[in-house]
Amino acid sequence: MGVLDDLRALDKDQRSAFLASFLGWTLDAFDFFLLTFVVKAIAADFHAKPSAVQAAIFLTLVARPFGALFFGWLADRFGRRPVLMADVLLYSLLELASAFAPSLAALLVLRTLFGFVMGGEWGIGASLALESIPVRSRGIVSGILQEGYAVGQLLGALVFAFAYPHFSQWLPNVASWRVLFAVGIVPALLVFYIRRNVKESPTFETARGQPHRGMDVIRTLGQHWKLLIYAVALMACFNFFSHGTQDNYATFLEVQHGFKPQTVGLLTAIMNLGAIAGGLGFGAWSERIGRRKAIAIASVLALPIIPLWAFAPTPMLLGLGGFLLQIAVQGAWGVVPVHLNELSPANARGTFPGAAYQFGNLIAAYAVPMQGRLAEARPTAQGLPNYGLALAVVAGATAVVLAVLTWFGPEAKGKTFAP
Repeated sequence: MGVLDDLRALDKDQRSAFLASFLGWTLDAFDFFLLTFVVKAIAADFHAKPSAVQAAIFLTLVARPFGALFFGWLADRFGRRPVLMADVLLYSLLELASAFAPSLAALLVLRTLFGFVMGGEWGIGASLALESIPVRSRGIVSGILQEGYAVGQLLGALVFAFAYPHFSQWLPNVASWRVLFAVGIVPALLVFYIRRNVKESPTFETARGQPHRGMDVIRTLGQHWKLLIYAVALMACFNFFSHGTQDNYATFLEVQHGFKPQTVGLLTAIMNLGAIAGGLGFGAWSERIGRRKAIAIASVLALPIIPLWAFAPTPMLLGLGGFLLQIAVQGAWGVVPVHLNELSPANARGTFPGAAYQFGNLIAAYAVPMQGRLAEARPTAQGLPNYGLALAVVAGATAVVLAVLTWFGPEAKGKTFAP
């Protein structure tokens, strides 16, 4: 009841900022994950191996930290609200452009640009929301915000399961994966909501007009370089944990198990229901036990579930494994928005969390193609790429390192967000 009371206590402006940030991250993730469902189809269309198409995911992740720095600096200089609107509009347009890619090379370029723009959304949205709400609401709001990522993948899974199989009937002369990308223009509508209903962060408004604010951001990052390096290392582990368990999941189900789109979509949806439950639960729990403990406990809980998730022989058991594993993975992730924002220096809160997150992504970007190559190099007894093994190796190693790194790291729970 305390969690519900914290949410009910938000006023209209706080709810609007929170909703805009949540939807921005949800729809960003929706656009990102659409590609992961059609790796096999794109590979067939361009006469390439799935691992060649997975390079698009790799390039998206590589480009994200540079977008985080660029858009984060703009948000610290000009405000969270206008930069968030520009970011949402740009990533929606690039998703639509991906539908018209004439070649795999062109698609790789477009997905790199998409990654650059995508990199800006998380940090800006999280700072806008968390700077606008009461301190006591941060844990649950953090969990909800982060699980916008899981909700985005869930929406993508449902579209893939129930609409994608019919695209070839509705538009017989257009490749179905292209129609799927065209759907990605929908997030652009969020801009109208932000423009009409969302106010600027109170923290930014208080600091607005300070001279040389842009240089202050750069100077602040330099002064806190040790903290930034730690945060990047922490987020590298987090991104190995999430991308290593999610991005190749649909390919694992399609290629290794031979499941049809409906089954792949439903199993992915079940997995993300677990992710949402984990993020909300551990995000709220972190208000009671602390950020570090919540992350470490969630990470360790993943270890006994990995064999079921990666090696179960039936769809029912695979679904159970995916549901339970993502409770742990996204349970840890649910604490990230508030943890990074509390650790962040005040003058660089638009830049620091997003930069740490996305440069961690840069380090972890190789996880997806690495898993693809490992799966192809260690085939199953039937001669199929062994994605189960590849996913299990990355998930197990990452869970241990993440728990240790978090346990011995800093925490700033309850920190005042003053400019």
